[in-house]
Amino acid sequence: MKMRKIAAMGLSAVMAASMVPALPVMADDAAGKVYYLNFKPEQDEAWQNLAAKYTEETGVPVTVVTAASGQYETTLQSEMAKSDAPTLFQVNGPVGLKNWKDYCYDLSGTDIYSQLTSDSYTVKDGDAVDGIAYVIESYGLIVNKTLLEKAGYTVDDIKSFEDLKKVADDIQARKDELGVKGAFTSAGMDGSSDWRFKTHLANLPIYYEYKADGIDDTDAIKGTYLDNYKAVFDLYITDSTCDGADLSAKTADDSRNEFINGDAVFYQNGSWEYGELSKTYSDDELAMIPIYFGVDDENEGLATGTENYWCVNKEASEDDIQATLDFMNWCVTSDEGTKAMGEDMGFTIPFKTAEEPTNVFVKQDQAYTESGLTPVSWNFTTMPSEEWKNGLGTALTSYAAGAGEWDDVVSAFVDGWATEKALSE
Repeated sequence: MKMRKIAAMGLSAVMAASMVPALPVMADDAAGKVYYLNFKPEQDEAWQNLAAKYTEETGVPVTVVTAASGQYETTLQSEMAKSDAPTLFQVNGPVGLKNWKDYCYDLSGTDIYSQLTSDSYTVKDGDAVDGIAYVIESYGLIVNKTLLEKAGYTVDDIKSFEDLKKVADDIQARKDELGVKGAFTSAGMDGSSDWRFKTHLANLPIYYEYKADGIDDTDAIKGTYLDNYKAVFDLYITDSTCDGADLSAKTADDSRNEFINGDAVFYQNGSWEYGELSKTYSDDELAMIPIYFGVDDENEGLATGTENYWCVNKEASEDDIQATLDFMNWCVTSDEGTKAMGEDMGFTIPFKTAEEPTNVFVKQDQAYTESGLTPVSWNFTTMPSEEWKNGLGTALTSYAAGAGEWDDVVSAFVDGWATEKALSE
């Protein structure tokens, strides 16, 4: 019945179909296999390498398939309808869990659960532990300190939205003199990039509304801080490396490459980008500052949290379930696993055996928190659906191109929220 239910959802998937090539023959004493449907395209190569290393060490076949950006849910629906379904998948939090809780193996009492540093890094249905967070990340504005200093500023000059706007406007006005194309990298609205604005930037007005109202979810978002959202997005599209009309086709790679090439000073993204950026820049050249929102800037830290919870498919065979649990535990306890997750993937993992971070953005997040700043929590896990995000993304793209009004963005945010929440009941 469950498999027919998923098949009925019938959505085709697009994948960056990445599989471990030529898996070794399973050792005589090895039982079971692992199929991991990975959420993070930027960590695909690292996962492939780690899976191959585990297979080489244990003889247990591990297949990693990576869903294309923005296609995880549809890929999961398609793959779970197959006879050889993923044994390890993920949900983005309580909202995502609603669709998949009937497929989640209870992780309480498992070795990996005992390794968690806090029970808060779980999603539960009653007493059952349905998912375990495997990474804590931060995002904000990544800064090329060398270019910023060339413009006559340091990160200490930016402590508020007003400061950010003043500095960015000045850099934009002097871009030819400074040898850059813009203050900010392109706010690309291609599917590989738009999650940065319809999810990560959109988290800020949700965070501040929840904080003001003393809640952690709502069926009717009010949009109290959408003017602040507009102010930041306006800055992104006016002080940019390209015109707003070009953003619909700009990709995540475009934005990253603009930063790597020194075309822009600021780049909204997260700690997961450290591995790529550190190939070009030293730690001394990089910083991450909060996305100052003009609400409580003096107390605002980086946006820190997770939407990445591992779940084990209880419909898999007993051998495959055990093989999957063993692989997960190895990833977060072995020298090879913790090194790969900490260094190659740039993760902070919430487990007792985590290595000290080498990621400069993670270190800066810790420093901000230790200085008394409040991390912005990840509330986008309460966004009602992918359809809501897509509607918001469409409205933002049209607005950036000058073809739509900000009122359309407000409607997509507020009215779309109410509609999608009602449909999820």
